[in-house]
Amino acid sequence: MYRIGPMTEVPDRNPLKLLGRIARGFTRIADIDLREAGLAAGQLPVLVSLKKSKALSQAELARIAQVEQPSMAQLLTRMERDGLVERVDDPADKRSRLISLTPLAARRLPKARALMEAHTQQALAGFSEAEVDQLLELLQRINANVERMGGG
Repeated sequence: MYRIGPMTEVPDRNPLKLLGRIARGFTRIADIDLREAGLAAGQLPVLVSLKKSKALSQAELARIAQVEQPSMAQLLTRMERDGLVERVDDPADKRSRLISLTPLAARRLPKARALMEAHTQQALAGFSEAEVDQLLELLQRINANVERMGGG
């Protein structure tokens, strides 16, 4: 909201601010339940990627999660400490290491997925299937524009 006069508030016309607020709020709420499952929302892109791909490099994980290498290194160090990921030799390059999922993380992922799905359903309560489809289409267009802006 911004003011155009002493008593008149006008809604902010930048939907990206609202998207950011929604994302931060959703993550904050999801983190509460995920903590009980021994995980955090920030770990999910890494864990899901590793579940699909088996083992990936730190650089690949940083690209997937869209974070800088130092941030990914810190995240992976914490996840390794907590027994969620392990570093394994890269069979293609003995000088490199790959990150892989541990059995502990694999056991925790189904509960995390169920929690995230439940939170998503709550966040979308009252939306018809057509409205969800429309929202997805609009968000995909914004995402494509942002990716073009960033050269990605």
